[in-house]
Amino acid sequence: MNVHFVVHEAFESPGAYEAWVRQRGHEASYSRVHAFDALPASVENIDVLVVLGGPQSPATTPEECAHFDAAAECDLIVRAIKANKAVVGVCLGAQLVGEALGAAHGHSPEKEIGNFPITLTAAGKNNAKVAHFGEVLEVGHWHNDMPGLTADAKILAVSEGCPRQIIEYSDLVYGFQCHMEFTADVVERLIGASGEELAAALDRRFVQQPAALRTNNYEDMNLKLFEFLDQLVAQYQRQTKG
Repeated sequence: MNVHFVVHEAFESPGAYEAWVRQRGHEASYSRVHAFDALPASVENIDVLVVLGGPQSPATTPEECAHFDAAAECDLIVRAIKANKAVVGVCLGAQLVGEALGAAHGHSPEKEIGNFPITLTAAGKNNAKVAHFGEVLEVGHWHNDMPGLTADAKILAVSEGCPRQIIEYSDLVYGFQCHMEFTADVVERLIGASGEELAAALDRRFVQQPAALRTNNYEDMNLKLFEFLDQLVAQYQRQTKG
């Protein structure tokens, strides 16, 4: 099982997604676009495509960020979906999945940075891949925007600050606006890269400052994410064999 990561910045690491790959004995490959790695020319050898977050938005142009090409990433996502691969977008990645499917991203009602609860919708409670999250689960956040919705998209979870936290685009394609992959190390990297952003958000009600970010517990949401990924892979394997 090969899991391919699209990594936009050195400080936006795969975190718990990478830990899950190691624990399950899967293979990992990477397009570290911040280092100007090429995106895969073919999706044939990819089983799970994970597109990570970043400070960019789907509207960011190559002139604004030389190593980020939203159109090329959307093309990769479309090719993976058409090939019936499993696809997970995280934060910016979730917004790119929506864009790739024709749904424009939007601005979140609130900026969210830190650990805050998400609540499963009725669709989420009835979804076998996320029902084990429980009705309410504290997860990580670091965003201003949110994914767009296709006609068939199902919102599986919301938060007080954002109405689109987990989206099912199909039974193999998911967008996570939230960051269930956060670990203490990942968050420390983000803190180091985000001093000005955090200082400018002192008055935001859904923004935690470094001291609070460093004391959050990330293990429970990591384990919940692992189970989601196990079920996603099982779905992919059933459809591949079928």
